[in-house]
Amino acid sequence: MSQKNSGDGNRSARERLQQQREREKAREKQRRILIVSAAVVGVLGLAAVVGVIAAGGDKDSGSDKAGPVVAPTGATEEDGKPAIPTGKADAPSTLAIWEDFRCPACAQFENAFRDTIHELEAAGAVRTEYHLATLIDGNMGGSGSLRAANAAACAQDAGKFTAYHDTLYINQPQETDDAFGSNDKLIELAAKVPGLDTPAFRSCVNDGTHDTWVAKSNEAFQNGGFRGTPSVLLNGESIFPQKGNEQISPENLKKWVAEANKGKKPGTAAPTTAPAASPGSPSAG
Repeated sequence: MSQKNSGDGNRSARERLQQQREREKAREKQRRILIVSAAVVGVLGLAAVVGVIAAGGDKDSGSDKAGPVVAPTGATEEDGKPAIPTGKADAPSTLAIWEDFRCPACAQFENAFRDTIHELEAAGAVRTEYHLATLIDGNMGGSGSLRAANAAACAQDAGKFTAYHDTLYINQPQETDDAFGSNDKLIELAAKVPGLDTPAFRSCVNDGTHDTWVAKSNEAFQNGGFRGTPSVLLNGESIFPQKGNEQISPENLKKWVAEANKGKKPGTAAPTTAPAASPGSPSAG
């Protein structure tokens, strides 16, 4: 019996050692995959956590079944960078935002700057270009980044991108919770946007109509030299988490846009598909 007990004890010790090694490997993998940096943003005291791409990350974030690239209605592509535009098409300044719907830093940015961006769009001061990435899927596994981006592109087809985009960030799950990987969850959230939950939208979401377009956008992100999401550029200049020596804040963003637009007329032309207003936010159209 003593030999058996000794054998059991040895196996138990080996199992504990193996478990410990696996935990250490998981921690090291996570450390390499997602480096976190903090930036205090303006007077808000917002901690902006920036997800940084690790070497070899995001290899498998595309659609399982490759197909033709189906761009959403009104989407643009300049220099091979697919985007969904919002705001006045002829606004004098362009705000380019690279985002991932699973990215917590993106939600922090959106929740802090949403009203400011909508206000600037409504005034014809900026045209926003949303570039969709699937960084978190590649770093942490799952498909929520891709599925949510496809659903947002489906909302663009219905002319309700802005409202649904904002709804996704307002209801974003924890980064480790791949809730957006469920089409049913994405359709459930669509009910919060009046008129979006239609058979056409459901079919678009369930069929992954824009999956390959999203994969193309993510490829542009990977090849763009960006540190992570969100990446925010005003007329091609990075402004997140700061511009020069100034931290980004709603007040500074307005100031930077005003400086860029000095002497220029505000835009008046609506985009091809006018986005619906965000719940509780000024119209972006």
